[in-house]
Amino acid sequence: MTQQLPQVPPTHTELTGVRNFRDVGGLPTTDGRRVRFGRLYRSGHLAQATEQDTAFLDGLGLHTIFDFRNAADHKLDGHDVELTGVRNVNIPLSDPADGAEFWRLVRDGNIEQLRSILADGKGADRMIASYRSIIKDRTGEHSQVLHALAEDSVPALMHCAAGKDRAGLSIAVSLLAVGVEREAIEADYLMSNDAHRRYKVKRSDTSAVGMSDEVMELLNPLFGARAEYLAAAFSTIEETWGGTERYLTEGLKLSPETRERLRERLTEEA
Repeated sequence: MTQQLPQVPPTHTELTGVRNFRDVGGLPTTDGRRVRFGRLYRSGHLAQATEQDTAFLDGLGLHTIFDFRNAADHKLDGHDVELTGVRNVNIPLSDPADGAEFWRLVRDGNIEQLRSILADGKGADRMIASYRSIIKDRTGEHSQVLHALAEDSVPALMHCAAGKDRAGLSIAVSLLAVGVEREAIEADYLMSNDAHRRYKVKRSDTSAVGMSDEVMELLNPLFGARAEYLAAAFSTIEETWGGTERYLTEGLKLSPETRERLRERLTEEA
């Protein structure tokens, strides 16, 4: 049975068990085009999708779901719900807070332990280093995603755990490949800070002490989207390849023909 795409672009649709879902359609490109609605979506994980969420996602006519989580994420949150006739592709990317011991401290550590790993800018520094590393060291994975989009994987949904870091960078790279303006990419990225979109902080101590203002402030760099993180990714492209064009052609191995197919699949006249 052929699935029907939604008549109203679900740009700001709120799902009950899936956080940070949105359609990136409508974003402008530097050559006067825009991203088509109903082609590229992003979200947090789908493990806790309700029946209503699942029915909605089933109705999008998705071809492929790209899950950038790793085994530790799957153990923590669970595997995605199954959607009808959708191909699931798992491409693990490095979590900005990677490391079992680090996550154990985030979930279970007391205030002194949290200060030791996150205070004085250490949390933000960790995020910036991770964003730089994903851009520089994960060109193979991002190339795989873009070639899949160019071939047969649209409409596609990209997600990680929170839908802001690993998925956020993969979406940003996809948008760069079709010429979306960096300011528009940043604006979409920062939408992950909206209260109803943010990944919920998980702590074993949910008391007033365990979830105090200081604890939340220490954890905020890990759970928030910051312009400086995305700027670090863009700076890494400039420093490593000298600009977006060389990054796309040499780093991600995108031929002019592949980029044109991406443009045709993902964008339209404004």
